Amino acid sequence: MKYCGKIVVVLKPGVFDPQGVTIKNALHTLGYGEVEEVKTGKFFEVILEAETEVVAGKRLQEMCDQLLANPVIERYSFEVEGKQ
Repeated sequence: MKYCGKIVVVLKPGVFDPQGVTIKNALHTLGYGEVEEVKTGKFFEVILEAETEVVAGKRLQEMCDQLLANPVIERYSFEVEGKQ
């Protein structure tokens, strides 16, 4: 069966996010002074073939650990959905 993994990778707390700071400053310039913080990240959508949802989740976790996220400075979360 085909599954769709939706993966979000963000910087760990305490890791400096220069892109987030730049975006926050730009939002202030545009009049959105209520914005206190902006965190940037990455989003991946991976379609894969697997026997079960559990197997698909395990494979997605391996992908994140090995390539999609840097475990030193990033954390990730994902969800798995069945596709028809």
